[in-house]
Amino acid sequence: MHYGAFESQLSSLLEKAVASSLTSLGIHPLTRLSDIKPEIDSPKERTHGDISTNVAMKACGTAGKDPLYFANLIKDNLEKALAASHLKNAIERIETRSPGFINFFLTKDYLYSGLLEIIRRKHNFGRNAIGGGIKVNLEFVSANPTGPLTIAHGRQAAVGDSLANILEFLGYRILREYYINDEGVQIDILANSIKFRYLELFGVNQKFPDDGYKGSYISEIASAFKNKYERKFIDTKDLKVFREFGLNRILQDIKKDLKDFGVKFDIWYSQRTLRKSGKVEKTIQFLKRKGRIYQKDDAVWFESTAFGDDKDRVVLKSDDTTTYLAPDIAYHLDKYRRGFKRLVDIWGPDHHGYIPRMKAAVKALGYPQDSFSALIVQLATLYRAGRVVSMSTRAGEFVTLRELMAEVGKDVARFCFLSRRLSSHLDFDLDVIKKESSENPVYYIQYAHARIWSILEHSKKAHYSARFDSKLLREEEELDILRILRRFPQAVSISGKTQEPNIILQYLQDLAAAFHSFYTKRRVLTDSVHLTKSRLVLVDCVRIVLANGLGLLGISLPKKM
Repeated sequence: MHYGAFESQLSSLLEKAVASSLTSLGIHPLTRLSDIKPEIDSPKERTHGDISTNVAMKACGTAGKDPLYFANLIKDNLEKALAASHLKNAIERIETRSPGFINFFLTKDYLYSGLLEIIRRKHNFGRNAIGGGIKVNLEFVSANPTGPLTIAHGRQAAVGDSLANILEFLGYRILREYYINDEGVQIDILANSIKFRYLELFGVNQKFPDDGYKGSYISEIASAFKNKYERKFIDTKDLKVFREFGLNRILQDIKKDLKDFGVKFDIWYSQRTLRKSGKVEKTIQFLKRKGRIYQKDDAVWFESTAFGDDKDRVVLKSDDTTTYLAPDIAYHLDKYRRGFKRLVDIWGPDHHGYIPRMKAAVKALGYPQDSFSALIVQLATLYRAGRVVSMSTRAGEFVTLRELMAEVGKDVARFCFLSRRLSSHLDFDLDVIKKESSENPVYYIQYAHARIWSILEHSKKAHYSARFDSKLLREEEELDILRILRRFPQAVSISGKTQEPNIILQYLQDLAAAFHSFYTKRRVLTDSVHLTKSRLVLVDCVRIVLANGLGLLGISLPKKM
């Protein structure tokens, strides 16, 4: 049995064992099981088994029994079911532990069988088809083209790109999309800022606008504008030429930074094009025909409270200009009409309050509310020499993604951006992550891959042709590696389900730590050709899984360090 199927089969057997246990207590289980679906995890303590579940503690209220008593009842029913299942040769024994955990100890034969699966599937190990080919639109970064990408955008880029890789690995059809906010107030402020810096180059000194963008990049754009047009636009009052020049320049830089960061997009979708297409007005009319649009106080309102929002929202102001919400609703309707069954947006923390109104809009448009999800990625704080590096885009005080990559490299930046849950604020210590030591977690993982590559290259010279015998892998350090290897498919699945790439990163840290511990205590190339062959296969399987995991996170695989 392959690793990916183990948890699902065990979960099914557990559900049946819980149902049988409830029935034996005179409780009809059919209407009671939805809230007590088994959760299967890997305990931190080795003495607690290889797999553990808390299902008895979740179900003991329904059973009306002490959780440990109910755990033992489930265990008895489960052992009967296991005897007739495909798992009977995979589980050595089952134990219960206070306050109500059920722990499973796996057989060595089952752990050994995993090596053959990894060798057979190689770069596909951990891949499955649970996505069923569902078409998903994943929109991320979508930073206003009013300045360079900052480290906040970098974190969103790392999360979005990694999540796209993971979901594709799980059988979803992913389209990566960047929404370009190429019109509106902020773009006009950008154009005005460039114009003022352009005029300064000719000695025309005016008060710089209070709301203008003050970064040095504005002066660089103005200088490039002057080199191209010289004095041609010194007297113009029209901002259009400054707007187009600034937009194109910044957008080119954004695309280059993302490419250098290893992030690709399939579509760059223009808000301006959306508006010119008439789709915004058509969407408002569509909602009006559904009875969800009304007029009040010379404005046009969307009745979003009917779908769970805390108040109705204006979509068309009294001067006939649209609010931010109107094109956003039209944009998401367009996504659905392009054939996407699920929409995933990745936003910054300043958009948290926007989620209820977008969910309301999705439902009002006639689509399932759970077909849309918005992931909020918290900000990152940089530290240098123990001090916070201040950042403000408007004031021109910020660290760009490009500067960060130049200082620490793409891999380190991506790793750090992915090292915490999306909802957790990220502290980014530049001094620590630049160290080539175990203090630097990305170096620790990459060094494991490079070390294995060196071992395998060296072994080729000795021509180890002995037959692989997995049963020679008996040391505790070897068994620890086998236990961790079997968890990779589950880690990928959970990462995709929860939409948290950091789960894979944490898994890779565990695997790298187990390998380094093994390498410190045990020789791979020994006097026994049979043991050597077996250990070479073991470390090669570690290399394959490290490569698969790092590949999903967009982190490179060095052969030498």
